[in-house]
Order: sequence, then structure tokens, then C-alpha cells
Amino acid sequence: MRDTYARAEKIVSTLSTDDKIRLVSGKDAWTTEPVDEHGVPSILVTDGPHGVRKQVSADDHIGINDAVPATCFPTAVTLGSTWDPDLVEEVGAALGRESRANDVSVLLGPGLNIKRHPAGGRNFEYFSEDPFLSGKMAAAMVRGIQSQGVGACLKHYAANNQEFFRMSVDTVVDNRTLRELYLTGFEIAVKESQPWTVMCSYNKVNGEHADISRDLLTDILRDEWGFDGLVMSDWFAVSDRALAICAGLDLEMPGSSGAWDAEVKAAHASGLLTTAELDLAATRVIDLALRAQNDTGSSQVDPAAHHELARRAAAAGTVLLTNDGILPLERTGSIAVVGSFAKKPRYQGAGSSLVTPTQVDTFIDALRAAVGDAATVHYAQGYDVATGETEEALLTEVREAARKADVVIVLAGLPDSYESEGFDRDHLRLPDGHIATIAAAAEANDRTVVALLNGAPIEMPWADGPAAIVEAYLGGQAGGAALADVILGDVAPGGRLAESFPVSASDVPADRDFARHPKQVQYREGLYVGYRFHDSAGVPARFPFGHGLTYTAFEQSGLTVRKTKEGYSVTVTVTNAGPRAGSEVVQVYVRDPESIAYRPEKELKGFAKVHLEPGTSQKVTVRLDRRAFAVWDIRAQEWRVEPGAFEILVGASSTDIRARRTVTVAEGEAVFPSHGPSAFVATDDEFRTMLGADIPEVPSVLPYHRDSTTEDLHETATGRAIAAIMTQEAGKQFDWEHADATTKRMFDANVRTAPLRQIAMESQSKLTLASLDRLIKLLNVTSAKAWRARG
Repeated sequence: MRDTYARAEKIVSTLSTDDKIRLVSGKDAWTTEPVDEHGVPSILVTDGPHGVRKQVSADDHIGINDAVPATCFPTAVTLGSTWDPDLVEEVGAALGRESRANDVSVLLGPGLNIKRHPAGGRNFEYFSEDPFLSGKMAAAMVRGIQSQGVGACLKHYAANNQEFFRMSVDTVVDNRTLRELYLTGFEIAVKESQPWTVMCSYNKVNGEHADISRDLLTDILRDEWGFDGLVMSDWFAVSDRALAICAGLDLEMPGSSGAWDAEVKAAHASGLLTTAELDLAATRVIDLALRAQNDTGSSQVDPAAHHELARRAAAAGTVLLTNDGILPLERTGSIAVVGSFAKKPRYQGAGSSLVTPTQVDTFIDALRAAVGDAATVHYAQGYDVATGETEEALLTEVREAARKADVVIVLAGLPDSYESEGFDRDHLRLPDGHIATIAAAAEANDRTVVALLNGAPIEMPWADGPAAIVEAYLGGQAGGAALADVILGDVAPGGRLAESFPVSASDVPADRDFARHPKQVQYREGLYVGYRFHDSAGVPARFPFGHGLTYTAFEQSGLTVRKTKEGYSVTVTVTNAGPRAGSEVVQVYVRDPESIAYRPEKELKGFAKVHLEPGTSQKVTVRLDRRAFAVWDIRAQEWRVEPGAFEILVGASSTDIRARRTVTVAEGEAVFPSHGPSAFVATDDEFRTMLGADIPEVPSVLPYHRDSTTEDLHETATGRAIAAIMTQEAGKQFDWEHADATTKRMFDANVRTAPLRQIAMESQSKLTLASLDRLIKLLNVTSAKAWRARG
């Protein structure tokens, strides 16, 4: 037991019930309640995960207001593509130092939800479509942050894989898929990094809000995985605070001005909420504050050094998708740089993770500085930076610049308005103006390079046109300079895709039920997400999971697999047989050729990144434990290994397998038969079998209840009138004059999809939950009368 925890228990034993109830809710949007008489401070938590977003205004929680300047590191999508936990841990340590310098006790990150569908609006904040890679990278980030005496926060737990009605949607997912895909990353991160905090998500999981799921918050997270920190809610995610405390939620965030206090007190008086449960939550809140007070770490920040680290990380996460030999670029002749992103880069996502950078490197400035007088750099705008639209005059300028140049570099991607917290993407295409700009440049000059700035996969029917395609993702404040480093060959492209790029969104089985119904989403694809689908179905991705080219040539040879006490040791020799220094990622997949439980074609179970000079070799060893061969047994409710033959596949992507070995696992257990979707999207009968229960009906809008959304109110005339008032009141607190289109859309989505209980929680006691219940009763009475009149 930690000393801080023992001290916290003693303090709680002296507190009144009212004090404990007050303690387990935030003081305001970003701080916890203090216990002054016992020297327990109020601590500050603030958004991450790729930079410290300490708000200037204390009441903003969705990224509307300005934040203090901080290093804007590459987003998780970029860091995930580095496949380099050591580098990510280094970035985490820098985030920890900046947090301490700003008196931040807990940085709210990293996020590690699985990218179920490439159109997820918040995918830029997450590492991968694969739980093993996500878990390893998140664990590294947590270790780095907490090495500086600052707490990290794993989010959003669990099965939060879309933004569409995220505050109320019910994720219907079978137990095996939940365990193997959507919880495994959290499990790895919890066990390997011991985060101080975990944040529960808004959504329901199989009919139960995450905040009141004892199965998720206590049975799995604490009892099974050994988590010993604090669980907080996502902002206004509490659906029933008394039941949430019973389930294992410790801290409601932000503070809701006592909105739930009366109900919590009544639940305690009735025995529904026990004293032991309330004491446990209060103890964990105090323990967190004392840990933040006692832990030491560095608060010395070198902005220039952090900027250089951000530049190095951005280059390491840059993925060379195609290259006919044009890259690395020679520093001679005439270079045409096309696209508004060259001067006004897209370098991070929108929403609660929006960081105010200490500086921003632009690609065109970095390129000009790097080539000096050796080459001439010209610029053509190409498209509008905000909308992505273009016009014929701009395209004419592009063609003229391209014809006169020896080589063209087009910067394209997704504008801010395409990706954000709060809403998902409507499609996977680039803006029409970006596509037209690429086409105009490529038609005028066949030596055209396309560099992409985006937070998630895009459809690329034009991929065969450019001489090279570079996926730079969202590289943070130093992304422009990092891209120039890679294109010129000063730094080798170090990235490998941590997600599949499908040819079309319609190829993805999750597309059949993604962001379609506000009340429910059904995960009928089961385990067939990302490369697990593409490789199992034989439906090629445009660019597969793990893919990434280099400026040199790597060979993998001499594969050996040796039995160990823990599992197997996989060793391969990596040789840089080319002319340049570079990095290779050895990827180890496991395939079960014959199993009583359905399994994808292969699954990532280990990886290692190696950096080599030309002509050098290095032996790389990856260890596979028993879990690498296991499935979640749906009857025994435990991980089991079915004895028999397994293939160990080693390669450079999920489709570029260089060597394989078969091992026979003799020791194991009987596994209960498990059947998945035969055509990769389950039929009704198949889904019922996967769930082990009937498919839940989609909830009706009427009658209204606390979970009803503002949009639900539009179902009735009285509801529409009340929704208009609520929307108007919310709008009074919003700075419409200075907000951009993305922030306005995010604000609108938050208002439309907010549960009615959230409106009461945000009202600062102007609308109590009791008053809300009376209002809901009135709405239901009037709606019932209206329906009877119609009948």
C-alpha cells in the first residue's frame, strides 16, 4: 500500500458524509476539491494528449477558448506510426515536464481507443487499429509522463469508437470481440505502466453506461488487471452518480455544482450506496492529490529542445507510401511547392486536444532554408486552406508553376473542418479542391510528389499518378520542418502505418453500421477490423497495416524460434543492404491455421524497431508470451490457449511476410467453440450467436427520460419549443464571432447530442435534476395527449 493511500484512508475516516460527497465531484471544470484542514490540495487536471492544453478560461472543456502556449507534439496517429515506444516515452517525459511547469497534476491522455472505422472523427487522437500496438504505445506514453511526477490518464474506457451521439449511443458488442479488440490495449497499458488515472467514456456498452458498469470499472479494471489508481468520468459523462460510485467511479468531472448531491445522499441513507463504497471513492481522490503533491520530477522546460524532439518524432512517424525513386529530392533546379498547407499547415486535430503551440514551422520556409541558393522554390496556392475548395484561376496557376519546375511538391490532406472531436467524417475522400490540385500538378509535370497532412486514412483513387506519396499525418508544430527533412533525405522516413488504408470505405465491414443510428451501434463485424478483415477476406487495402517504404533496402534473414519458459523467443537478423541509414520495423504475427474458435488470418503479437547504418546488421529478438496464442473463452470467461500448431510470421507489414515457422503448443486448455460472421458482417442469427443473447431493440425516442437528447425533443411540438430555448441559452455562452467553422460544428454537435441530464449538470444549479424530472414528466404528458389526439 502506498504511503499516500494509507494517509488518505485516515483523512477520510474523519470526514462527514457531506464532505465525502463533495470531494468525489470536481471543484470546477479542471480542479478537484481540497481538504484544507488536512493539507490536501486542490489539483489541476488538463487536456492532452499531444500537448498541455491549460485553459486561459476555467469553464471551457471542448476546445473553444485559448490555452497557454505549450509544445504541440505530433498527434497519436503520427506517434503510433513510429512503432517506437522508446521515442514515445521520450515525448511523454517532455509532456510531463511541461505539465509540471504549468502546475498540472494530471495530463488527460493518452487516448487508445481502437480505430474501428477510418472515418472516426477522433481517430487522430488514437494510436492504431490494433490493440497490441495501441497498448504498447500508450504504456510508453504513460511511463514518460509519470516519470516526471505527473499523472497520466488512459481514455476513453471503453468501446468509444465513434463521435456520432457518443454521449448516449449504445455499443452492442459480443464479449469476445470486446475483450480481444477493445479492452486489450487498455489492459496492456494498465499492466505495463500503472497509470494514475483512467477516464470512463460517455457511451453505453451493451445497454449500460460505462460510468455505472461495475464489470468494466471494478471487476475487470481493478480486480482482474490490478489497476490501483483513480477512475474519473469524461466531462459530463456521469449518468447516475450514486450508481457510478457503487460501480467504481471515483471522481465526477467537471464539478456539476452539486447537481447530484441530493440523490447521492439519499442513496447513501437508503443503503443503496454503502459507506464503504463512498469512502473508497473519497480515499482515491485524496490519494491522487497527495501523490501529485509528493511526487517529484523536473519542471525545467527547454522550449527549443522540445521543439527539436517534436521535429524528430514527426519525421519518425512520416510514412513513405509510394516512391518511383524521385525521393529523396535533390537540392538543385526549380521546385514548385503547391497547396495552402505549405504556408498554413494542418498540424493537429480540433476539439479538446487543441494545443496553443510555442511556434509553428511551415514546410515552405523549412524547404527554402534547407536548399538555400542551390535551388529555386516557387509557390502556388492551389486551394482555400479553410474549405479545401479551388477555382479555375488557382488551378491555372498550379499548372503554370508545375510546367516551369523540375519537380513539384503538392501538400494536400484534410482541412480542420473534416476531422474533429464531436463529429465523424462523412466520407474518406479528400476535398474536391485538393484532388483537382493534385491532378493539375501531375498532368503538368510527371515529377510530382504528394505530401498528405491528415489525421486518418483517405481514399486515393489517384494514387498511381504521383511519382511519390508521403503520409505526414498531423506532425505537430515542427511537422513542416520534419517533412522537409524527410523529403530531402536529411532524415529517413521512419514511419509504418498503424492502420490500414482501404480502397473504399464501403470495403470495411464496420461501414454497414457506423455513425448511422443515434441510439445504437452494432459491431457485427466482430474481430474483423482493419488488417484482420483485409487479410482474412482477401480484400486488399490500398496500403496495408505496417506498410512503409525507406530510402534504403532492408533484409530479414535467419529466422529462429526457440521455446522459453514464458513462451517463445523469435530472433531474426536485419541487414541494411542499401546505401543510406534507415530504420526497419520487424513485425511478428501469429496465425492459428485450425481453431475451434474463429480467428482472423493473422494478428500482431510483437514488434521491434531497429536503426542501422548502411552495410550493418543486427539480431532482433521479439518475445511471445502465452497470451500471444490465446483467445478469450466465452464460456470460461478467461484467456485460453488451444493446443496445436501455430504459425509465427515475421515481416515488414501484414502482407509483406518474409519468413515463417510452425510451432506446436502442447500445453493448453479446451476452448469453447466460437463462431463469427461467415461473410465478415454477421447476419441476425450469427450476431445473436455471437452475443449469446437476443439482439437488443433500438430504443424508441418516446417517452422522454434523462438520457434523451436535445435532438430527441424535436419529436414533439412542446419538445421543439423547449429545445429551442435550451439551444439559445447554450449559444449565449459561445463566442460565435471568433469561432471558426470547425468549432461551430463541434459546438452544434455537442448541443444537439447532449443528454438532458447534462444540461442540468452544466446549468450551475439553475436547472436541478428534480426540476428536470418534472419537465420530462410534463413533456411526456403533452406528447401522450398529442398522440391520442392523432389517433
